[in-house]
Amino acid sequence: MSDVIVPKGQPVAGDPEKKGWLFKWTNYLKGYQRRWFVLSNGLLSYYRNQAEMAHTCRGTISLLGALIHTADSCTFVISNGGTQTFHIRAHDEVERQSWVTALELAKAKAMLVRAQESDDDEDQISGGVVVVGSGDGEGEDAGGIARELAARFHDLRTCSELVARHGAALQRSLVDLEIPPSDTTNQVSERATLFRISCNAMMNACSEFMSTAAASSARLSRALQHEREQKIRLQEVVEQLARQHDSLEKTAMGQNTSHSGGNGSGQGNETEDEDHEFFDAVEEGVTSTMDDKTSFVIKVPVNRKNKEKSGESSDESEGETVTETQQVIFVEDQERAEGSMGGAEPGEDAAAASKAPGKEQDIVVWPHVSQAAGGRARRTRVPDKPNYPLSLWSIMKNCIGKELSKIPIPVNFSEPLSMLQRLTEDYEYSMILDQAAKFTDPAQQLAYVAAFTVSSYATTACRTNKPFNPLLGETFECDRMADLGWRSISEQVLHHPPTSALHCEGGAWHCAQQVAVSSRFRGQFISIDPDALCCVLFKASGSTYYWTKVSTTVHNIIVGKLWVDNHGDMDIKGEAGPAAGYVAHVKYLPYGYFSKDTQRKVTGVVKDPQGVPRYVLQGHWDSRVEVAPVTSASADNTVCKTGKFVLAWERVPAPPDSDRWYNFTLLAAQLNEPEEGVAPTDSRLRPDQRLMEEGLWDEANVEKLRLEEKQRGARRQLEAAAEAAAARGLPAPAPAPRPAWFARQAAPAHAHLRHLYTHRYWDCKARQDWAACPDIF
Repeated sequence: MSDVIVPKGQPVAGDPEKKGWLFKWTNYLKGYQRRWFVLSNGLLSYYRNQAEMAHTCRGTISLLGALIHTADSCTFVISNGGTQTFHIRAHDEVERQSWVTALELAKAKAMLVRAQESDDDEDQISGGVVVVGSGDGEGEDAGGIARELAARFHDLRTCSELVARHGAALQRSLVDLEIPPSDTTNQVSERATLFRISCNAMMNACSEFMSTAAASSARLSRALQHEREQKIRLQEVVEQLARQHDSLEKTAMGQNTSHSGGNGSGQGNETEDEDHEFFDAVEEGVTSTMDDKTSFVIKVPVNRKNKEKSGESSDESEGETVTETQQVIFVEDQERAEGSMGGAEPGEDAAAASKAPGKEQDIVVWPHVSQAAGGRARRTRVPDKPNYPLSLWSIMKNCIGKELSKIPIPVNFSEPLSMLQRLTEDYEYSMILDQAAKFTDPAQQLAYVAAFTVSSYATTACRTNKPFNPLLGETFECDRMADLGWRSISEQVLHHPPTSALHCEGGAWHCAQQVAVSSRFRGQFISIDPDALCCVLFKASGSTYYWTKVSTTVHNIIVGKLWVDNHGDMDIKGEAGPAAGYVAHVKYLPYGYFSKDTQRKVTGVVKDPQGVPRYVLQGHWDSRVEVAPVTSASADNTVCKTGKFVLAWERVPAPPDSDRWYNFTLLAAQLNEPEEGVAPTDSRLRPDQRLMEEGLWDEANVEKLRLEEKQRGARRQLEAAAEAAAARGLPAPAPAPRPAWFARQAAPAHAHLRHLYTHRYWDCKARQDWAACPDIF
């Protein structure tokens, strides 16, 4: 048995749940000694005798999270994880069992109390929507905080009285030091020990008080924020009810007028009711500009130079560059709309304008993927998703007896596509890049590149299942040059962190991506932050654009229906060719319960190298994006007039029954279609993913575990080989196999290393030379 740590603690307050004499192991010299134990408020305390309960506690252990187990018929052990361990012996087996039962009940009660006071219970979740608690619940929470703080103050006061009492006793013992010296020496030693114990108890009470105060302050701050948000939400609801009431009055008035015989009074009433419509207020000085025009506001980052400080020499730099946010108002100029973009007259339908002779359109709505193109018929759907009940036990049964790092995520949460195939889906609307390649104006070209980046998020609105994590060395090719005009090759190039590289080439452009995804579980939602670098090169002009990806959040992980939101800022920068210096600032507005904007909204502005707005875009990342040129701007670029907005991208509706097969689009359904002649590492040949697509989920889970164990075994062999080489003094082998089709190097005009395509895959496929592919399946 291990020695007991030096006793510390404080007297237990409240009515005891159980008390009595037991024997406690002290050390190997003294063995078991008789002590008075008291169980109260989730704490087990012991004293030398019953009289010490009024002033001194020899030791205390918290039952919250403690381990309780029996050693023999009369002995049981209580441990809180290593810092404190009590070895206790009862008089007989009956007494031992009664104490163990009482301790288990007290432990369960303490855990229940802690769960009720947890910060996560402040937000009550109903139907997937976070609902702020009622006033009575918050009053009870505040009352509980006050009672807890009062109890901590009482503990501090008790410890202070103990310190004062023992200090006085110590002083009296020192005064009586002369007679008799032997007894007084023992008394001084005992008083000094009691003084030290009381000081430790006071320090522990102070520490607990500080932690309680900090936690209570955070809870109160969140409660106040919830109250403020609830107030704003109520204001919005009242305003919406007022609009609905006004609309109902107009409808009722119109019906009454029609029934009365149309004597002309209805028109006057309608005009009178229209005077009561509500409109958002506009800043002074802008009202006249915004009349009878479509307008919206975008916050645009602006780089400014700080002025030189006094005393600096003239040969120093002009100053530090500071990024500020400027609010720019864009107003659609209806008079110049037709001439600037070649669109239709105001009020004409966009489809009719595209059919009118002599009218030039920047873009049309292209047809989607054909079912039989390029001489090959492709499938139009995947097998239906089986109706497997997703219970907690079905997940936990695969985790029993396994290490945490080796627990596989079941396929119940996945879709039968890998992350490499999901990256390939970004080019479903590659026709936007084909259209952008035809433009000679870098600003207009960049506006359509921005629309293309938005289109890659279209399917995330309804695709809540995660893709399969690719194995190291796994690849995926997609050759749609015959029907869609592009082909791509992607590979999993790193395992930690998981990193994928992709190269896609079309007739007039090349694209490259390197994406490393990191995710964090935050209770009710998962935050996905991709560390990505993407670029597109247009062959004719040499213009090159670089951009990153925005964050994605998956909500209602525990309770409610899953839904996805994309949010953040994206900068698309031109870095080569005529596009050098151009930049597009695109903002994905986050979802907000109290936001006046429509959800899933995207806004952006394209600026030339001088910082002047040239194009503007608006839309929603799950439906469509429109672009318009900036025809004129004020001197400070805060108010800009735009031409007519034209459609740059519109999402093609999903098949009517796609909700039965993972909400796939037609292209997504064709990505995992078996194909001859692909590399042996292609995702189409992954057995667990194929089994899941066929509806054999139990077999897919078994196969998924086998593949992961095979990958871990290969990594262990590499580590063993490295250790053996080091023992013999030989150079260590490569820690992991190098990518077969990508090489880590610096791109032109970039200092950072990234994985670039080696332009060997399609030649090797033509020869069916797969010697560079590892055995991963």
